[in-house]
Amino acid sequence: MPTPPTDPPPAGPKRADVRRNEQVLLDAAAAVFVRAGVHVPVRQIAAEAGLGMGTLYRHFPTRADLVVAVFKHQVDALAAAPADLAADPPYQALRTWVHRFADFLVTKHGLAEAMHSDQAGFENLHNEFVERLLPVLDRLLTASAAAGSTRPDVRAYDLMLAIGNLCIGVEAFPDYRARQMIDLLLDGLTRTDPATQEHEEP
Repeated sequence: MPTPPTDPPPAGPKRADVRRNEQVLLDAAAAVFVRAGVHVPVRQIAAEAGLGMGTLYRHFPTRADLVVAVFKHQVDALAAAPADLAADPPYQALRTWVHRFADFLVTKHGLAEAMHSDQAGFENLHNEFVERLLPVLDRLLTASAAAGSTRPDVRAYDLMLAIGNLCIGVEAFPDYRARQMIDLLLDGLTRTDPATQEHEEP
């Protein structure tokens, strides 16, 4: 009687050099996507990372694979960002996070096209980022309001939608300055001069 087939053993953990190359590629791709959009030639990403095209394709066989991986990489970084910003004054932490979030949205705007054949997968990723990042933004807003820097009646969901709407023009208008518009939005949330408010003596 023939021996029944067995399942292959589970893949072991990635080697340290493989993980390192993957992280270098993701960081490089995120930076290039923000500068030039998700349709940039992948050779520019490989050059930014200082790695060969073969290494890039071994990790990410298609552009969609790369865009999705960068998307998830950025969500992870944004979710962990409050720990990195803990030493900053609350209003400054909020501004820094919001600018990082805006950079992330550049990738998200290209994600739908990259995943045009997987609408359900795109919607799942969208829902995942909202579920993970909305509580982060809410904590940053609450801390800034508690410090007296921003209005306490601003909902995180409303602010997230507003930031997203301000970023839409980046693709259609090359001279559109999304960061400046977002700064105007954040300035409108302030109750007083944040620099003065956060350094006042009690």
